[in-house]
Amino acid sequence: MTALPMLLTAQLLAAAVLALTLVWVLHFRGGVSWKPTSKSLFVYTAHPLFMVIGFIICTGEAVMAYRIVLGPTAAKKAVHLLLHLVALAFAAVGLYAAFKFHHDNGLPDIRSLHSWLGIATIALYALQWLVAFVYFVFPRAVMTMRADYAPWHIFFGLAIFLMAICTAETGLAKFVSASIVYPSEVFAINFTGIAILMFGVVVILAVILPSRY
Repeated sequence: MTALPMLLTAQLLAAAVLALTLVWVLHFRGGVSWKPTSKSLFVYTAHPLFMVIGFIICTGEAVMAYRIVLGPTAAKKAVHLLLHLVALAFAAVGLYAAFKFHHDNGLPDIRSLHSWLGIATIALYALQWLVAFVYFVFPRAVMTMRADYAPWHIFFGLAIFLMAICTAETGLAKFVSASIVYPSEVFAINFTGIAILMFGVVVILAVILPSRY
């Protein structure tokens, strides 16, 4: 088996994750809003939306960039780096939405396992991006240093991606345990969680399988 079937499957699962998340956010949660007069729940809904788009979909695509992008290594590296940067930007907005919701409602911050995993994931993600920029983009980086660090970069990248998957699953579990207006919302959340898990598994397979197409 080669990576090609997994790459194609990953794109289908990414579309499924995005579609399920949008259905949940727009249909069951009423969408998102940053207006001061809006309900605080509309602001909080932006948290899972932006986190899923950034840390799940964009990160998964960035992990697979070297297998998806056709062309020279420089182009693959640029896409890989840019997608990770976009993921960080989405995560920053999602993190802001969570803190704003807690602040507006007088709720404590960073108390749950989900929040602990989320903060750790964001911190490690940013550190991984900065270290990779120094090693692989900075012109004065020694080639032997790049070669020595490359396996660790791949390992930590996959580990952080798995942390993002775990963070998303624990976050969805919080919504299920909370009071839900529509019983069918539970099914939407659970199917979203299953799609995210399957996407993570397929992304890992797409990376470790040989790339002979």
